[in-house]
Parts: sequence; C-alpha cells; structure tokens
Amino acid sequence: MKPKIYSYWRSSAAFRVRIALNLKGVDHEVVPVHLVNKGGEQLAEAYSKKNPNHLVPLWEDGENTIHQSLAIIEYLDEIQAEPPLLPKTPIDRAWVRSVAMDIAIDIHPISNLRVLRYLIKQVGANNEAKDIWYQHWIKIGLSSIEKQLSTDPRVGRFAFGDQPGLIDICLVPQLFNALSSKMDMSPYPTLMRIFQECMKLPAFIDASWEKQVDAEGPNPSN
Repeated sequence: MKPKIYSYWRSSAAFRVRIALNLKGVDHEVVPVHLVNKGGEQLAEAYSKKNPNHLVPLWEDGENTIHQSLAIIEYLDEIQAEPPLLPKTPIDRAWVRSVAMDIAIDIHPISNLRVLRYLIKQVGANNEAKDIWYQHWIKIGLSSIEKQLSTDPRVGRFAFGDQPGLIDICLVPQLFNALSSKMDMSPYPTLMRIFQECMKLPAFIDASWEKQVDAEGPNPSN
C-alpha cells in the first residue's frame, strides 16, 4: 500500500511536502482534505482521529503518521538520501534550517487560512483590513529573507548552491501566496530569481496549485 499525504491544494505546508516528495521521487497517494467545504473537512471526526491539530499535511504510512511539514520533509530526507535536501556540514545545515524556519515558522502561521478567517469572523475585520494585515507581515518576513539571500555566498542558482533544497521548498509556496495577493514583488529580486529557477523544475511545477486533483484556481506565476 502506498504511503499517503493528506493535502489541500492551497495549503503552503502541504505544498512544501508535495515538492519534497517529487524531488525525492517517492511514490505516494494524495488524499485531499478541503479546509473550507462543510465547515472544514479537517475538523471531521475521521480526520481528527488521525491528526488532532486539524491541519494539513499529514503523512500516513501504514500505522505510522507524521504531522508538521518540516518534520515530514526531514523524515523523507533521512529515509532516502538522494537527492539531499540539506547540506553536508552542520553549520550549513543549521543555516538552511534557520532560513527555512524564518518562512515556515515566522511568516506563514501569522497569515494562514485559519488566522485570516478568525480576523474576519471573530474580530470583524473586512477584506481590506485583512489584506493590510496579511501583506504587512509578509512584507516584513520577505524583506528579511531577501536581505539574507542577496548577500550570503552560499546562495547559487537556488537558495543553497545549485541544487534545490529545504529553503526553496519553503520559499516557493510562500511566494505563491504573495503573488496571489497581488503584492509588489519588485523589492525581492533575489527571491523572485530563485522562484523562477524553481518553477523550471517538474518537482515544483507538479506540486503547484493548479496541478492538484482538488485545485480550484489558477497558478499565480502564470
């Protein structure tokens, strides 16, 4: 039986894992979990039993499950060495993890779907206020990443050297979100250059929004 990844087409975290699975060439099944329909399928009893935090992605292989995208990605990197998603040396691995966490831990959670929905439904923010909130935090985060990647000598064709890895896996979904919100991306030339390099690769293309079985909208990079 193939391992499964429970995913939602617009989920940045699930997007990361889809990229990693494609880069590794791991055969798997995608199980869509719609985060909006029916009040959110992630809240249904069947999924709650699998993942009590009611989020995607969730990796399921037989009786074993892993949640949290970075944990799943590092697990995949440990069980299948090629191609590596992290550098060889401890200091380079730590640097790559730190930048990836800047994206996955500092930028993404503040502006994810459940936070934005809470702003509208519970706080009473209108769409304009929600967009101001969203872009404020994204701009702060992306500006920091741009400064780091525009000056570090470890950056090559991709965020670390000339092969895609963990930073790229986290960066591309976040830039999909920024592009879809019609943000001005001109302040981030390094990030957009890396994004364009990533989006030449089948692993990233096939993981993107419009390629998913549950897709409902266009790819913002087109």
